[in-house]
Order: sequence, then structure tokens, then C-alpha cells
Amino acid sequence: MAPCHSCLARHCQANNYENRNRPDSYKESLSATEVAQAIEKGFREIFPDALYVKVPLADGGEGTVEAMIAATQGTKMSACVTGPLGVPVDACWGLSGDGQTAFIEMAAASGLGLVPPAQRNPLLTTSRGTGELILQALEHGARNIIIGIGGSATNDGGAGMVQALGARLHDANGVDIGDGGGSLACLNSIDLSALDVRLQECSIRVACDVSNPLTGETGASWIFGPQKGATEAMILELDRNLEHYADGD
Repeated sequence: MAPCHSCLARHCQANNYENRNRPDSYKESLSATEVAQAIEKGFREIFPDALYVKVPLADGGEGTVEAMIAATQGTKMSACVTGPLGVPVDACWGLSGDGQTAFIEMAAASGLGLVPPAQRNPLLTTSRGTGELILQALEHGARNIIIGIGGSATNDGGAGMVQALGARLHDANGVDIGDGGGSLACLNSIDLSALDVRLQECSIRVACDVSNPLTGETGASWIFGPQKGATEAMILELDRNLEHYADGD
């Protein structure tokens, strides 16, 4: 027979019960902090006198910035950037307590949560806003940047991001290509001469929990394209375009 709740509560109080909960976020639903708060609320109903320690975790997707800020006693920053559909969005990023490291997540500037399901089309969505957050980090003096790449709505290989940082992606006529993974088919040359020089002084690390190759059957387009709204025909096109982008021909 299971012990009653009151007996469990007395046992935990007598033994200095400590609850450590380390949740990740629930995709497009709750942040890791919100999940941790919900877990604590439920436990407190049974164990009101226990010690609770919340340690929000992240896997490079939604909630990564929030978790990093909490871990470093950092500061939450915000900026208006280009969203995945090309319209302005308000996006948050973080700066560590010592001001040296910036925390950025693609989900905040270029994420699925910013695109209604009916409008999800990775041939069109852009990562430009993530590049604009990197510019914000540089402006605030950060020279170490951690970018969480989970939860994005894009399949452009970071093309929009590097365009925001000063790179020029040209078609055969020397005209800048458009946004989205579909435009990579027109790519003829890449000019990095105007790339922000502050990047030369930066350490940039990518936070993710997968190790897929860029292209092929286990690549970015085939594995993650469907959740971004890609049909099979789109996936084939996106995969070809990423291969072309990576090969530089």
C-alpha cells in the first residue's frame, strides 16, 4: 500500500528533502523556466517544506538564451530584427554577467514560433535576423558568441545571417540574391570583402544536440525540412540548393 501524502511530506521535512528539477523547454509551448516553475508548483502541493532548486536546461533551441543568462547571472537584451518572413520582430538575446559572451538563439529571431503554420515555407524564410542579433552583440562589445540553432524556421544555410553581417551573395548578373533557401539556386559568387571586421576578433560557437550532415538523406533538408513546412518536392530543391551553396559552384 502506498504511503499517504501527509506521511511523505513529514518524511521529506524530517530528512531535509531537496528537489532539483532540470527541464528543457516544451517546443512552441513552455520555456524551460516555465516548465521548472510548473514542476515546483506541483511538488509544493505535497512537499511544501522541501528545498527546491530550479536549473533550466536547453539543447540549442528555445530557452537556450534564458538558461545561459540564469547560469551566468547575465542580462537579457532585446532588439528589433528581420523575422523569418522578412517583417520586423522583437527578439531577445543575452549577455553574460562579465559582458564578454553573448547568447543568441535562432528560435528568437528566425524561429518556427514566429511563422504561422500555414505560412511555413523554407524556400522563402530567412535567417537574416539572427545575423542582426550578432551585430547587436558586437555593438555591445561581446567577442565570444554562442548561437543555439534549434527551432529555426529556415533552410538557407545561414545565407541570410551572413548577408546581415556584410557578405554579398550574387547571382550571375552580380545582383544580390533574395531571401530563403530557394534563392540559393541563383547563387553565382560570394563576396566577403565587406564582412564585419569585428568578426575576426570573435570566437563563435554553435550549440545544438544533433550531428547531421548538411546534405543527403540524413541532412538538414530531409530531416528538419518537414517541420519547417517543406513538402517532398521542396526538400529535393532545398537539398540541391544547399549542396550548390556548399560547393560554391
